[in-house]
Amino acid sequence: MRPTLHTRSTRTWRNGRMQDGARAIPEETPVAISYNGGTHAVMMATPADLEDFAIGFSLSEGVIAAPAQIDSFEIVPLDDGIELRMWLGGDVADKLQQRRRHIAGPTGCGLCGVDSIAEALRPAAVVAPGGRFTPQQIVAAIEAMPPLQKLNIETRAVHAAAFWTPARGIVGLREDVGRHNALDKLAGVLARQQVATGDGIVLLTSRVSVEMVQKTATLGAPLLVAVSAPTALAVRMADAAGITLAAVARADGFEIFTHPGRISGGESEGAADVA
Repeated sequence: MRPTLHTRSTRTWRNGRMQDGARAIPEETPVAISYNGGTHAVMMATPADLEDFAIGFSLSEGVIAAPAQIDSFEIVPLDDGIELRMWLGGDVADKLQQRRRHIAGPTGCGLCGVDSIAEALRPAAVVAPGGRFTPQQIVAAIEAMPPLQKLNIETRAVHAAAFWTPARGIVGLREDVGRHNALDKLAGVLARQQVATGDGIVLLTSRVSVEMVQKTATLGAPLLVAVSAPTALAVRMADAAGITLAAVARADGFEIFTHPGRISGGESEGAADVA
């Protein structure tokens, strides 16, 4: 299997002088996701936790409803990439075949197998009410991530997605050069370990785009917290899905954009409407 990082010799200009050095950099490789012999998508990804990626991607894209619907799975190394080869049976395979017949052309990252604007903006699943969280818990959850981001400690070049609960802290964390991929990998490991997601927090080191909200809704998590800001469309989608969206999260605080009632003290603060 391909290594996840490499060490590259560099020349560094710092403190007024040039010097030789070295830098660990992450691998990025094409990963083809195929079902029943046909390629569904090719993503640029970090070649780690690939079974989690295959399962999480399949769940978030609506190809399967549970990992058990994958009859077989194989990681196939290729000369210029990796294929994640899955075989589906029964009604799942039939539905996938019908979906393929309607795909008109190639698609971009995060919107694989989508052939229309309406499908790209499909409503996210509406999450259950879930629990309530204190501001201190949210800050503690965000601060728990960096020590566990082993690949980012080495490279400073990858995103992470994690899931945190009040009882257990961070129960899963995955990293990737692509933020969508990191969240898909997280979804995969949570599904494989049958982790209940209704009373926890999805944590992101990236900005919040609409696809990240859709994937979080598929997970069923009531609260999404990110270190960067959301897009306006992501805020509207989170609002419609019943997800509490907090972003620009730092050690000294965060901003709540939707459904503040899940966070203690948030009710009186409100949340700004997005035009």
